Amino acid sequence: MTSEANCGCPEGQRASFSRRGLLRTAAAAGLTAGLTTASGVELAFGAPAGTGTLVVLSLHGGFDGLSAIVPSGDANYLKARPTIGVPASVTKKVDAMFGLHPALAPLYDLWDAGQMAAVHAVGQDDPSRSHFAAQEAMERAAPGSGVRTGWIDRTLGGLGNPGGLTATQVGNGSQLPLSMSGPNLKFAVGTIAGVKLSGSGSQVPLNGWKAGLKASRAGASAQVWQPLTAAFQAVGNLGALAAKTDDPKTYGYPNSNLGNALHDTGRLIKADLGLRVATVDLGDWDMHAGLGKSDSGWMHRQLTELSTALAAFAKQLGPDGMKNTTLITLSEFGRRIEENGSGGLDHGHGNAVLVMGGGLKKGVHGKWPGLAASARVDGDLAGTTDYRSIVSEVLKKRCGVSSVSGVFPGFKPKAVGLFT
Repeated sequence: MTSEANCGCPEGQRASFSRRGLLRTAAAAGLTAGLTTASGVELAFGAPAGTGTLVVLSLHGGFDGLSAIVPSGDANYLKARPTIGVPASVTKKVDAMFGLHPALAPLYDLWDAGQMAAVHAVGQDDPSRSHFAAQEAMERAAPGSGVRTGWIDRTLGGLGNPGGLTATQVGNGSQLPLSMSGPNLKFAVGTIAGVKLSGSGSQVPLNGWKAGLKASRAGASAQVWQPLTAAFQAVGNLGALAAKTDDPKTYGYPNSNLGNALHDTGRLIKADLGLRVATVDLGDWDMHAGLGKSDSGWMHRQLTELSTALAAFAKQLGPDGMKNTTLITLSEFGRRIEENGSGGLDHGHGNAVLVMGGGLKKGVHGKWPGLAASARVDGDLAGTTDYRSIVSEVLKKRCGVSSVSGVFPGFKPKAVGLFT
């Protein structure tokens, strides 16, 4: 527990406490919570808090996996992209079919060390070219059902709803993704340094709020005191963490929202505060025009920021941290195979998912359908691996979840073979 100064609350007069005021304070602290519900998720416990962490990096806007993990061995690739295609000669060749975009160079060593891999031709059950519809479907992850919660929230139900920092959105203020929507406790952190309690018309020390909570708890339901208790504990822990100096430049992070968010995520993991799932966002992938060349332009800049931030994240965690952490990238859809008349790519389907962490089998996984006209789905790269199979494998192999039937209702995952 931290001192009052560390929590960001200046010394002040003790205010009167009410349950309504306490609930407003919990919301200001960034906690969204409710009661745990049964989810059908079974867990193999025994690992200490902070291990088996999944980081979901959402690439909003429609990431073009064909630019990042280039199918150089498919003759139809450069035919479809005569001006924006990435020549095989500038890629890092990983096998007879695929090469890595040169802007991913900061990740080459991780790839060679087996701490980086990819799955190609990844898609959804019912693909859509609408950003909103595709994103909602991916984060709900329960097509054809009446389930309205998100898949991360359903995963939390099986963790026993242990506390506010178990699932944390980092770097996007108080805006939680749909994947976290539902009754279980989760936390939203713009930055670790920015987390503090605030009251209506007055500010009081953390100890004052805790005293008020103790008084308010008498006779109150768990719906009132459970999220508040978790909120105060989380704020106290984050206050102590914020007081410790940890410069992102030490690890080579870019000075960007992504760099800052991943740096804070790394701090949470290393502090061993019980983080099991973190979500981070990187937008600006909707490249309908001016995508650029392999050595410059929009895509090159985006991939450079992404790869630099991921390499810094791995450096920050170190070998021990990487052993117990898995990061995956997810995007609502891929792009069209063929470039358009504006030097860009319109909304498509099949995509690439990047995976980073310990225990990986390096390489490009998944069934490659090819880019021939006969292999396409409505002109797009076919999605031969459902993204839920990837997430299921990560949850089982890396996060201790023994069954995902409650996480992805009605879905039977297929083996991807990502892990040793």
